[in-house]
Amino acid sequence: MAQETPANPRKESFAKNATKTYSLVELVRAPTQMVDHGPDNSIFAFPFVAIVELLLSLGVTVVLLAMSLIVNAPLEEIANPNTTTDPAKAPWYFMGLQEMLEHGHPTLMAVIIPTILVLFVMAIPYLDNSRDTAGVWFSHKRGKKITLYTAIYTLVMQVAFILLDNFIQPREALRGILPDFVVQVLLPGVIMAVIVLIPVFVIRRSKPSAREVLLVLFTVMIVSAVVFTLTGFLFRGPGFKLYLPWNMPNNYNPFSNL
Repeated sequence: MAQETPANPRKESFAKNATKTYSLVELVRAPTQMVDHGPDNSIFAFPFVAIVELLLSLGVTVVLLAMSLIVNAPLEEIANPNTTTDPAKAPWYFMGLQEMLEHGHPTLMAVIIPTILVLFVMAIPYLDNSRDTAGVWFSHKRGKKITLYTAIYTLVMQVAFILLDNFIQPREALRGILPDFVVQVLLPGVIMAVIVLIPVFVIRRSKPSAREVLLVLFTVMIVSAVVFTLTGFLFRGPGFKLYLPWNMPNNYNPFSNL
């Protein structure tokens, strides 16, 4: 038996009913399902990133295993409190801090400056939250130039600072003339601040974005850490004085600290 079609199917389908707890707000033309549509301005990174991280982890594991097999690390004699090892070096990953201690007061070089650096790294996502060129190395060509020039500048300036402080020793020349706070804290702190801020003031002329300023500051931080670490590890010998790695006295080998 044929069923009669309502005159207005839409009206019958959405007729008022006391038992209904919902209502139709609007009908629009659109795909029925959002298939293969991710969030706007996003890149699907999994599992590619996970695979890269796994390969890096395996590579680091292989390198550490090879070093443990090749590099000899015997136990030395029982420590003698009356005899200090010369040079007494920290592990390589702390050599940057130990090198910094040679150029200023320990509170400044081992507490204040590292704290500022940690806070700076934590603040980066809040200082630059733009989605433009997110995930792109150095953001753009201008960012690559900024990073390259900043790295060269920092390399030259930090090496000059280390050589100046070791061979001319302005802090020692001013000892007794000026208060210790000025000589050991204020003077090296101002010098370090000037080295960091010069490229920032230079780039300000070109009206940089927040990301470009952060590229400058982050590059200064990374290159400075590398310079101080390599200086302390490779160029510090007996008496913690500067020597060429192949010209260390007493047959000292910097790589024996690995």
